[in-house]
Amino acid sequence: MKIMRLIIKVLPFIYMGLIWLLSSKPADAYVTFKVYDGLIKESLHLVEFGILYGLFVLFFLVDGKLTMRTSVFSAIVAGLWGVTDEIHQYFVPYRSATVIDVMKDIIGVVACYLIVHFSYIKKKNKLGIWMDQFAKVVNRGRG
Repeated sequence: MKIMRLIIKVLPFIYMGLIWLLSSKPADAYVTFKVYDGLIKESLHLVEFGILYGLFVLFFLVDGKLTMRTSVFSAIVAGLWGVTDEIHQYFVPYRSATVIDVMKDIIGVVACYLIVHFSYIKKKNKLGIWMDQFAKVVNRGRG
């Protein structure tokens, strides 16, 4: 399970690089949806940075260090990466950067933060219990 821990530890940073790479190209460089292209891509802002927050949650969870403080830190980092991404897109031809996009990025992070907060940090429900079990499985055999 050491390889699994390693993957979980580097995944947020790989994902941040992927976000940077994708936002360095025109919006239709990799994927174009035949129907509702703009709507789908705009709604991905809500998901994209929520996923980044979730990857940072896993980063801390596998070491047993997911606390209120590290959860807030993860949310801040994910939100700031959303802001950074929008600033970056401002300088990329054929891309746009808007305050609305930043707000969508942050709303995605906050939504995931609230899910983690109420299911793991505040009171462990089924999701919180699953998160604990996941961390134990990943750390099995760790000295």
